[in-house]
Amino acid sequence: MYVPFENLPEESRIWIYQSNRKFSDAEFSEIETDLQAFLNEWAAHGTSLESSYLMKYNRFIILAVNQDVQAATGCSIDSSVEFIQGLEKKYNVDLLDKMNVTFKLGEHIAHKTLIDFKKMVKDKAVTENTIVFNNLVNNIEEFNESWEVPAIDSWHSRFF
Repeated sequence: MYVPFENLPEESRIWIYQSNRKFSDAEFSEIETDLQAFLNEWAAHGTSLESSYLMKYNRFIILAVNQDVQAATGCSIDSSVEFIQGLEKKYNVDLLDKMNVTFKLGEHIAHKTLIDFKKMVKDKAVTENTIVFNNLVNNIEEFNESWEVPAIDSWHSRFF
């Protein structure tokens, strides 16, 4: 069952999917409609999941589940991944490759392979203060505190 993101408790579990490109406004609108439809039907062992989503920077899809009401299970997580794979096919984007880094270059959101990001570090095109998106956060509280952080304060710090 879909609920507004801001109504979920901070300990709600999240999954972050980053696109290798920015979604157009039309795509963004269609994806929002598809997300709400999916979340209204999303269940674990026949019990509705109290869930929500955020779309940030026309590039990130964040799914969230209030695990205090009903925990997401292997099968329900698999169904969400299938949904994301469907979006990948429909919009010809990559949402599941974890070997990419998304970061801010001024007002621009950049997306690079891990190899290219390491090269940018070496070339000093990005620094320890570059804002990166730490997609390894696990819940809304971590998302709010540690998703957009200087590279030195994330898992990216090992490259400096």
